[in-house]
Amino acid sequence: MSTITIAWIALPLFVGFSIYLIPKLDRYLALGVAMVSVEYGTQLFLRAKSPLTLQLLDNFGVTLLVDQLSAFFILTNGLVTAAVILYCWQSGKTAFFYTQTIILHGSVNAVFICADLISLYVALEVISIAAFLLIAYPRTDRSIWVALRYLLISNTAMLFYLIGAILVYQANHSFAFEGLGGATPEALALIFLALLVKGGIFVSGLWLPLTHSESQSPVSALLSGVVVKTGVFPLLRFALIVEELAPIVRIFGVGTALLGVGYAVFEKDTKRMLAFHTISQLGFILAAPEVGGFYALTHGLVKGALFLIAGVLPSRNLKELQHQPINTQIWIALAIASFSISGFPLLSGFGAKVLTMKNLVPWQVIGMNIAALGTAISFAKFIFLPHGDGSQGQVKVGFWLAMILLLGGLIAANGVYYQAYNFANIIKPLATIGLGWLAYFLIFKRSVLKLPRVLEEFDHLIGVMSLMLVLLFWMVFA
Repeated sequence: MSTITIAWIALPLFVGFSIYLIPKLDRYLALGVAMVSVEYGTQLFLRAKSPLTLQLLDNFGVTLLVDQLSAFFILTNGLVTAAVILYCWQSGKTAFFYTQTIILHGSVNAVFICADLISLYVALEVISIAAFLLIAYPRTDRSIWVALRYLLISNTAMLFYLIGAILVYQANHSFAFEGLGGATPEALALIFLALLVKGGIFVSGLWLPLTHSESQSPVSALLSGVVVKTGVFPLLRFALIVEELAPIVRIFGVGTALLGVGYAVFEKDTKRMLAFHTISQLGFILAAPEVGGFYALTHGLVKGALFLIAGVLPSRNLKELQHQPINTQIWIALAIASFSISGFPLLSGFGAKVLTMKNLVPWQVIGMNIAALGTAISFAKFIFLPHGDGSQGQVKVGFWLAMILLLGGLIAANGVYYQAYNFANIIKPLATIGLGWLAYFLIFKRSVLKLPRVLEEFDHLIGVMSLMLVLLFWMVFA
């Protein structure tokens, strides 16, 4: 398995650069790499639960850890990337797009098996560059500014991270994640700040709505489905390795879940609403670190599907969509994904929410239930859109292949936690969804309230980093 793991992690980088040499095979090579990751992630599930640890070079070299938590994230990355490639199959995307997609895919995979701070730093920096190039792919003034904004925020955060990593080494003479247990508060605060920004967590993640909503739909699906999880995954790993850090991660989980739905329930733009729900759902992943992998898989599949569907809707404005029937087949795909993220039985979102709720500590329960209610309110906007014989001319076969892969994954993933299917577990999500729909029709459907976007401005995003650093210092010292 060690040799297979090294070959698997090197494959995307090798193929990514090879695409330029044989551009006629760009789509096929890219899809092949994504499916190799799907197969590798599936094999990790089938293996015994003993983790695989690889020490490359020497004690100061690269440390890799492959376990069940990695398997959830790797499988998510493989499925979402494959779906995006299928979606773009007939779109005329150039070899450059597929090259960056596969380099991004490989770098994201690297994050999910890193077990030392420097390897993680290198992988996150490569992700920033590849994501920047994908966001800027249309080459419009708007896309270039949004991409530069993303890159500047990301690079600023990674400067904090690098200083924190050096402080960890200074205290422990090791870059291993375990060294965080004996690290100084300053080191922990700097590393946490960087990962909160990279992962789109709490107010540090308010760069995310503009970036995700202004990118092309397949790029938005990659950003929301897998890229932001490269900031979340290390936080889960830290919480599981160093018990003292788990309460901090849980606190940010609840705060993030509530912040995201607080914005989303009032949002009238489809892609911005999905972006705010990316923030919220990342909170669900962090709220229960022990089972965050399953929720990450479910969220990646759902959000990948929803962003791809948003790309074929006739409008981004929800008010316009309420008076413009969409194609029934597209609506069915939209409804299935919306039901899953709301926690409806028969889809893996149900099992993921039940498992997460069962692993909360008492003080989290009220906040996470409010967040679940807000999710049901938000996605009622999609479920109750009018549908009929709307135009379907722009929808290509690749779109439906992507939907089969992602929505089929939501059904198949039910098997991860089939124990969720008992009467008591089914009643609560159904009641939450029912209350959410009632609140939507009585209050939010007619709401015209627009929340201010001042905190999403670039200068404020940098300022928020400073405030978050002060907050993290206080939390770590406490």
